[in-house]
Amino acid sequence: MANLSASPATSILSKGFPHDPVQKSRFTCRTPAPSRRSCLRSSQKCRLGHGGRSGARERLLGRRFVGCSSTAGEVGVVSEDESGKAGVGDGQDKYLLREFGWGVRRMAKVGEEMSKVAHVQAEAFHTPVALLNDLFFHMFKAEVLSALMYKVRSSPPERYACLVAESASAHNSLWEPLKEIVGVVDVTVQRDDDVLCHIQGEQEYLYISGIAVLTKFRRQKIATVLLKACDLLSALWGFSYLALRAHEDDFGAQRLYSNAGYKVVSRDPIWITWIGKKQRVLMVKPSPFYKTDFI
Repeated sequence: MANLSASPATSILSKGFPHDPVQKSRFTCRTPAPSRRSCLRSSQKCRLGHGGRSGARERLLGRRFVGCSSTAGEVGVVSEDESGKAGVGDGQDKYLLREFGWGVRRMAKVGEEMSKVAHVQAEAFHTPVALLNDLFFHMFKAEVLSALMYKVRSSPPERYACLVAESASAHNSLWEPLKEIVGVVDVTVQRDDDVLCHIQGEQEYLYISGIAVLTKFRRQKIATVLLKACDLLSALWGFSYLALRAHEDDFGAQRLYSNAGYKVVSRDPIWITWIGKKQRVLMVKPSPFYKTDFI
């Protein structure tokens, strides 16, 4: 299986990966007032970014914490404080998703944790060189960290999220900042016309990128759990579709995404290879929490 973390769905910088522009927020909370419940407000915006769809999102949210269990693991909706850190004071499960022994939560906006995230992504995307490899790796990691910090500073919390995966046993589900981060994924609200033309009746969607797993933890369902957490986030934020890109020759990554429900809807033109870039495929899926008409 090809290196999953090397697909364009794992893009971070412009160094051979598609750029993920930070988009200006224009969300208005259209949820009826009685249904907003614990939705915290900040500058006339709904923190959870509800898009006005009741149905599945309301069933998922219900009360502040909702959980469901399966043979593989557990799912739980989490709340956050103003720093973007999952709350830890009330003894509840702070993971967005727990499955296969892994827990996924939102990245804490602290230097130490952001550095860990940058390390995971740098390990996934750095191309080894024959001479001075360690030096170039640390330079690349610094670029990744800089890009991550810019996204965090420039993006409203309901428009961008970095999700992290770590070990989470059923006996210890509380957030612990010293746990090793084993996988990460970026989730960004976008409105690219090249994607919207494949989606009926939508003005925005969630774009998945930067998905990376530490080498020693690969093939342990971490990428699968990260993708499922993105599905849950789409419901929390009120979006009906998710999209990502993968290299056309990365069949392992495409198989992973297909198993998660994504379908190939378009490909880059052949001429892009003439300028030294790899062809990519665009893959789109409807949120499993919404009934949608998918092209």
